[in-house]
Amino acid sequence: MKRRFTEEQIIGILKEAETGLKVNDLCRQHNVTEQTYYRWKSKYGGMSVSEMRRLKELESENARLKKIVAEKELHIDALKEVVKKY
Repeated sequence: MKRRFTEEQIIGILKEAETGLKVNDLCRQHNVTEQTYYRWKSKYGGMSVSEMRRLKELESENARLKKIVAEKELHIDALKEVVKKY
């Protein structure tokens, strides 16, 4: 899936709304739905670009760590099965 807006652009759009521009007008100007705007606002509202980059880094690190834990759990279960047989 191709993303239409970069994180920097999303932050910029949210900052425009903070200046007092109506959400309807802002969404029409950037050709996004209000639902998309409010989803962005709930996820990125009040963040700066550097904070958002850090969030993305943490999310990817968290996914990597979850994968490692899942693999370790599989290894533990396999070892328990081997021990049961002997």
